[in-house]
Amino acid sequence: MSVGIRLDGVSYRYAGAAATSLRNVGLELEPGRVVGVVGANESGKSTLCLVVAGLAPAVIGGRLEGSVRIDGIETAAMRPHDLAQRCGLLSQNAATQLSGTTATVFEEVGFGPCNLGLPVADVVQRVWAALGAVGIESLAPRDPARLSGGQGQLVAIASILALRPRYLVLDEPTSELDPAGTKLVAEALARIARDTGAGILLVEHKTDVLAQIADEVVVLERGAVAFSGPAAAVLADPRLVELGVESPAAVRLERAVRTSGLEWSAALAKALS
Repeated sequence: MSVGIRLDGVSYRYAGAAATSLRNVGLELEPGRVVGVVGANESGKSTLCLVVAGLAPAVIGGRLEGSVRIDGIETAAMRPHDLAQRCGLLSQNAATQLSGTTATVFEEVGFGPCNLGLPVADVVQRVWAALGAVGIESLAPRDPARLSGGQGQLVAIASILALRPRYLVLDEPTSELDPAGTKLVAEALARIARDTGAGILLVEHKTDVLAQIADEVVVLERGAVAFSGPAAAVLADPRLVELGVESPAAVRLERAVRTSGLEWSAALAKALS
């Protein structure tokens, strides 16, 4: 059986929409890899997340063409609870994904596994493992309603990890976070990919985050893949700016130095990284 998430010739149109939101998209995500997705507003990034996670069209309707497979199985043939355990989805606002029914972070992270009907010992083991994966064991006794933005995102990620999905689909998880919160989430995602072997599809407008942790980057334009490739090459491509995507700070700085006529050296790049 093939391993990974694979999209072949995928097009998607929302129910009642006049235009197609995704057009002939091809994409691959392997376990342990981080694939970043960038693009201007309305380029199809959030729709891609819904399609990859199997929510479109199964839950929200619409028309899907092409093939979406997770570990060789078409998502259209999978039941919702099977999909949730194979591919976890995190939206931009973590607060909307917390249950609002628990008194502690520990109980919040255990909410999903409990609903799978797992033995208590297994739930406890999963919760501690998930909290450890994102480095927030100390938050276990805290009230989920009294966390910072970065902490809330990490709790939401841990809640998904507790379901033991092989893949994570994250839709701009740092969009509402300050630099400190963004750093927390970026470091946690890098640790998850490295330590758990989960494949991560990361939609992110902060290209500095992708420069730090992504292996590959896919650029969307009007629902289609404009270009893709290794993260360093894509994030340094001048076409990004033309497509409404800001380059990472290091790339912008290098361009400014070269434009001024000064020499850009490897030593300078390392000193500024």
